[in-house]
Amino acid sequence: MDRMIYTAMTGAKHILEQQATTAHNLANVTSTGFKAQVDSFRAVPVLSTGLPTRAFVVDATVGADFNPGALQQTGRDLDVAVHGNGWLVVQRADGSEGYTRNGSLKISENGVLQTANGLTVMGDGGPISIPPDITISIGKDGTISSVSNSTLPGPSNALGRLKLVNPEESNLKRADDGLFVTKNGTPAEADANVQVVNGALESSNVNVVDAMVTMISLARQFEMQMKLVQSAENNANKASQLLNMS
Repeated sequence: MDRMIYTAMTGAKHILEQQATTAHNLANVTSTGFKAQVDSFRAVPVLSTGLPTRAFVVDATVGADFNPGALQQTGRDLDVAVHGNGWLVVQRADGSEGYTRNGSLKISENGVLQTANGLTVMGDGGPISIPPDITISIGKDGTISSVSNSTLPGPSNALGRLKLVNPEESNLKRADDGLFVTKNGTPAEADANVQVVNGALESSNVNVVDAMVTMISLARQFEMQMKLVQSAENNANKASQLLNMS
């Protein structure tokens, strides 16, 4: 009877965690460049001096769905979307590199190219500085060019190039700040094959319908686990009554 309790108890616990993951994905359905989180579980036998007759349900992996989201045209000069596989490189709070697909960029008060939430965007040679009073355009290879607003027509000058990388997906993990980092901590090398689309943003790859169906299914599974716990309790009570009668 206690074997059923082990499985049902740990199963219900991880169903709640998976519900939290699904709710997190739904909350980010409108987040630019968001990659859905994916959880998987497996059964592990409880090792003891006796036979391995009991099992726990534990997390097998916590990964991400790296399928690209749909491209949405914005027409804004500072919006870029990675076309196909690849990542933009930004500087995290601790100074290390982080990888994102959110290409909604801005220019800080000091003229530094940043993401919408204030992270410095990295170029091939470090942070990218944008002079004042110019219009910029971003090419497919990530090259940032400027045109002066004071002269017509103005000369075009290259200001830098976005650092675009394409590390192995198996070597990526989601950090606590929502950015992706390499598992071994080594910065990824720039990849000349990664291309971007100027004037567009990538939407979240969360499928709302699938996420809602998953939430309903998880709720039903949680109810089933609770019924198993109740059945185990009823069986234990019946067994106690039989022992008392004897």
